[in-house]
Amino acid sequence: MAVEYNKRTHRCASLRSADVGQTVTLAGWVNSYRDHGGMVFIDLRDHEGITQCKFNPQTDPKAHEIARALRNEDVIAIRGDVATRGDNINPKLPTGEVEVEIREVDLLAKSEPVPFEVSDHVEASEELRLKYRYLDMRRPKMQKILRLRHKLAKTIRDFFDEEGFVEIETPCLTKSTPEGARDYLVPSRVQPGNFFALPQSPQIFKQLFMIAGFDRYAQIVRCFRDEDLRGNRQPEFTQLDMEMAFVRRDEVMDVVDKCVSRIFRNVLEIDLKLPLPRMSYFEAMDRFGVDRPDTRFGLELQDITEIAKKTEFSIFQKAIEAGGIVKCIVVPGGESLTRKVTDGLAEEVKGIGGGGMPITKITAKDGGVACTTGVAKFVQPVVDELCKATGAKAGDAIVFMPGSYRDVCKYLHHLRTRLAEITCVIPENCWDILWVVDFPLVDWDEDEKRWNSMHHPFTAPMEEDVHLMDSDPGKVRSEAYDLVLNGEEMAGGSVRIHRREVQKKVFELLNISEEEAKLRFTHLMDALTYGAPPHGGIAFGLDRWVMKVAGVDSIREVIAYPKTQRAVCPLTDAPSLIDSKQLQELGIDLRPEVKAKLEDKP
Repeated sequence: MAVEYNKRTHRCASLRSADVGQTVTLAGWVNSYRDHGGMVFIDLRDHEGITQCKFNPQTDPKAHEIARALRNEDVIAIRGDVATRGDNINPKLPTGEVEVEIREVDLLAKSEPVPFEVSDHVEASEELRLKYRYLDMRRPKMQKILRLRHKLAKTIRDFFDEEGFVEIETPCLTKSTPEGARDYLVPSRVQPGNFFALPQSPQIFKQLFMIAGFDRYAQIVRCFRDEDLRGNRQPEFTQLDMEMAFVRRDEVMDVVDKCVSRIFRNVLEIDLKLPLPRMSYFEAMDRFGVDRPDTRFGLELQDITEIAKKTEFSIFQKAIEAGGIVKCIVVPGGESLTRKVTDGLAEEVKGIGGGGMPITKITAKDGGVACTTGVAKFVQPVVDELCKATGAKAGDAIVFMPGSYRDVCKYLHHLRTRLAEITCVIPENCWDILWVVDFPLVDWDEDEKRWNSMHHPFTAPMEEDVHLMDSDPGKVRSEAYDLVLNGEEMAGGSVRIHRREVQKKVFELLNISEEEAKLRFTHLMDALTYGAPPHGGIAFGLDRWVMKVAGVDSIREVIAYPKTQRAVCPLTDAPSLIDSKQLQELGIDLRPEVKAKLEDKP
């Protein structure tokens, strides 16, 4: 009689010494196989864990015969008696005190030899793992991550449901809009020559929900961006989008505070102190050189422009004369940094567009301090004033950066991060979370000679700054807010523009013509004429949250079926060629050079 695998009594991680003597039914995959000269042992694995099973030829010769032919990843069901392992306890397993003495075994499916070992110590390349993702997801680590993802998503959904939010699906086939990245376009067969776009976010739709009177909306939604990939980005990704009506900035942030607190409590068993701290954009840039500051460690940027004026260092002088500044970072214990390290950092700065890394080291001398190495001869005359202003002391190093405010922030932020890694000052198991607020509404693009949105074109300017939109747009602050965790943006949102005349004015500032605005945003502009309430919201990158909570470095580790850095899916070989008949139906003809490349492919 076959083992009734559909009537499992336990999972493979649940048996304990209290279960000794019970007859149980388990099912799963053969995780490992050992033949000890007649007695056969296998570790049986399911999604919860592992149980050791023992096949004794004296107990059931037929089961023992089947067991001798089993190999890793075969699927079996077993029935047997729980027994103690005596002195052979395996302390690494929750079930390590017991084993199951098999009475019956049923081979449900035989496995071919797998392309890589199904274990957390797999040495296969990422491409191979993604090609056989269904095998990769059998690994305990992947099982844990994806179940953690489920728990996090459920926590979010439960929280917003309790807070009175409704989840409503928004379209996946929509209109192309300028959101800062390329759209994925979908040709329409029934409207030849016209294209849908996959949504980069449900931004406009969730604003329309507020105009429709739903008051509170939250959705875990799939979004798409055709952009270059990095370790924390994918062409398709999941985010939480939420929107609230009749609110100001503080109400939105307070709700998010409570949601994040629930995530930390339910998923990490950590209690956060609320409200979460807030920092202005300008303070973040001044102290950390970036609008997503990592405040877990020091190495803060310090402005020493007035001191630099007193030196004869021409690089300092030229930067100041051009209207720039000089800032520095004090590296505690930096005297120990080797020439190889500092030269390497200087090359990194050059690699991102900078001119290098002026540096000096502070050493004790004659009861005081002196500068050594690097630009020592230029800053020695001001060393006492420099140390007093920056808090530097003997044994430290000082890294300087002259230039425009934007460049100084960019290069010192990079150096700050790298120096923290090199000097090992970043604390482990630390969760440093804060809001960054008071962003500029727009940012000047020097290459294109135009203003761009710091967030998106629907972000409201602060009421007290609206009068500056004509005379000094760069000084207009917005009602935007970003949530930052350990130096990474985890959520971004804003109060939206709810008056048509203000939205029109922002479009004009962004050089979006009335014709373009009408073409792309007619539905929003029309809706704003029918009584739009003040509203605001935010979007969470769900994949990025799972990354942080799971403690992994790649977003591909937290998505079931991710794309590679070349934006392809090894599992399905997508994207793939489309036959000529389908292209004809869609009214699409490929350019000759594209056709030639395709014909050259093997």
